Amino acid sequence: MRNPLFGLVAFLALLAPPLQAAELPIFDAHVHYSHDAWDNLPPKDAVALLRKAGLKRALVSSSGDGGTQRLVAEAPDLIVPSLRPYRSRGEIGSWVRDDSVVAFLEERLRNARYAAVGEFHLYGADAELPVPRAMVALARQHQLVLHAHSDADAIERLFQQDPQARVLWAHSGFDRPEKVAELLRKHKNLWCDLAFRSEHGSAGKVSAEWRALFTEFPDRFMVGTDTFTPERWHYVIEHANWTRAWLADLPLPLAERIAWRNAQALFSFWKAGSSQ
Repeated sequence: MRNPLFGLVAFLALLAPPLQAAELPIFDAHVHYSHDAWDNLPPKDAVALLRKAGLKRALVSSSGDGGTQRLVAEAPDLIVPSLRPYRSRGEIGSWVRDDSVVAFLEERLRNARYAAVGEFHLYGADAELPVPRAMVALARQHQLVLHAHSDADAIERLFQQDPQARVLWAHSGFDRPEKVAELLRKHKNLWCDLAFRSEHGSAGKVSAEWRALFTEFPDRFMVGTDTFTPERWHYVIEHANWTRAWLADLPLPLAERIAWRNAQALFSFWKAGSSQ
């Protein structure tokens, strides 16, 4: 049964005043629209929320893939699809040892187009297991970005398997700024999303550590909401506005890169409606 709160949130969002021209557009690089979200928030309402938040584009994945496909069908200009190796939420911890995941990924890649694989959860030596290795090989074959919710060890192992891989590190690994910098210096094809990294922009100010990191790597960071539960969809607009508030503490060219230009560049190959 549809939760009436979702409809109310979507309706109130549409009544909100339109974005001002001076406000930054955003490419949200971390959005999920899984089975427990689409049951309560129809695709039209979800897209309305994303547009009202001022999103230029959104990298979307879902458990299973049906949510992503619903949003692509509703807004191909807005949605950049990513393929999760999960058919349900319960597979987050088990997928790395489930051989059927490979067949699922192969089937989906035969029948739909994607820009990325992930977001997937993968840690340490588990990256060497046969299923994750097969996923990396498929990503290489189909020229897809790897969106990895991983520790630094697993990131290193992904690059060992494919030195030319393009890896988007979810939540910047929840690691210390100095560790993030270490990996960015080592891997030119590593990018970081900032989902749930509130310490980089508290009370509208960017900390000295993160300011230095953004300045050293102005083209390697992007923002993300991470709607990992249905309730997170209530905060899409609020999160976009919070993001603009802390980005305002940075020089405008740098703020624009983090807000949308970096993600746009990483996914510049993705053309909605084309065969490539």
